[in-house]
This record gives sequence, structure tokens and C-alpha cells, in this order.
Amino acid sequence: MVETTDTVNDTTLRWSGIIASGIDAESFLQGQLSQDITLVGGGAWALLLAPDGIVITSTFVTRIGDGYLLQVPRELADVALARLTRFLLRTKCTLEVSDIERGPFATLRERIDAGRPGPTEFAAGLTPQCFGKSFVATSVSFTKGCFTGQELVGRLDARGSSVPWRMVRASGPNAARIDEVLTSKGPAGTSGLTTSMDDGTSVVGLGFAHRSLFGSSELERSLDVRVEELP
Repeated sequence: MVETTDTVNDTTLRWSGIIASGIDAESFLQGQLSQDITLVGGGAWALLLAPDGIVITSTFVTRIGDGYLLQVPRELADVALARLTRFLLRTKCTLEVSDIERGPFATLRERIDAGRPGPTEFAAGLTPQCFGKSFVATSVSFTKGCFTGQELVGRLDARGSSVPWRMVRASGPNAARIDEVLTSKGPAGTSGLTTSMDDGTSVVGLGFAHRSLFGSSELERSLDVRVEELP
């Protein structure tokens, strides 16, 4: 089971920005991010993947001057910078990271309502398809050419994205009860509540469930817990 975070009231999210600048910034990021950044316009989601296709973090990318700003959760800024720097060889591109005041979501509740994963979800070490079809559709370009981690992501997409773990949005009387339902089916390991908050009437959050949970008698009997598979 994924380690569950403490249930909290709504909290302000913290963001960092990685600025990529230089004459090779665009070509470098094209080879490292899953999105076609030549088309970002006012901004677009992209993924930073490990070579084996595991999601390190998502990032909201915008063009600034002759470079790009990558907005990432502050908790993952150093990891993201290290991953990018690893491939920064004989390239006229500089990377700088700093804290920023605003990011794609202001609060935890906004992120949960949007169904977007964050640091605790990415810690599960999963491929993009586990976060939902809309997550892939808004974050990955399968036509722009090669990028790090593309091979496995493309193979999964070609096979219909049949992955065992699915990110869900769930609500219930408390975190322990939600976690009990999410872990009731499938092998032990990745399933469980990962992010949660108390909205005053119930606990809402994000987590993972094995695909065998959906349509099962365990879920049908869990009338006090609502589990929504993200599209």
C-alpha cells in the first residue's frame, strides 16, 4: 500500500519554477518532456519521465522570452532538476530553479477536484496511463517525435492502456475507511489513499485502486465510500 498522508484541512500548495534558457532550450526540452512544447501557447501540461516510462512529475510549461518556465511542485523541484541535468550534455541550455508564488493550483482542494496527481501520487512509481486517459491526453504527444521514456508509454497506449492500477478520487467518513475500500481488491502494494483532506462533512482525496475493484461486490457494498475512477 502506498503510504497515506495525514488528513488535513485545505492547504496552500507550494510551487517552484525551472527556467530553461539558451539557443538549445527548445530542442533540449523537446527530447525530455512528453508534450510538444512548440505548441504550448499560453501553457500546457507535460510529463518528466524516467527512461523506463515512470512519471517523475508533471509540469505546466509556458514560454518566457527565449526560454521556458516549468512549474513543478516544490517538493519535486530538486528531483526534476537533477533528472533534466542528467541529460544536459553538450547543449547550449541553462537550467535555474527558484520558488514561485503561484502555480497551476492554489490549494490542495483545487488539485483534488481537478483529479490531478501530486508528489504523493508520483511517489508510487507508475506509468502515465495509471493516472487516467485524460491525464495522458493532456500531457503526452505521440506525434512530436522521441522523448525520454517514450518507448514504454507508447507501447502501453498502443495496447489500449491496460494497466493494473488506476488513480481514483474518493470520499468517505474518514481516511482509514476509504483506504480499507481501496485496498480490498488486488495484490498488496500500490493501492491505497495517497492524498486526503477533511472538508468538514467528509474526507475527500486521491489514491489508487486495482482494476479488479471496479464492479466488484466489495465496492457495491461500500455505501459509505464513493470511489470514482478518473477518466
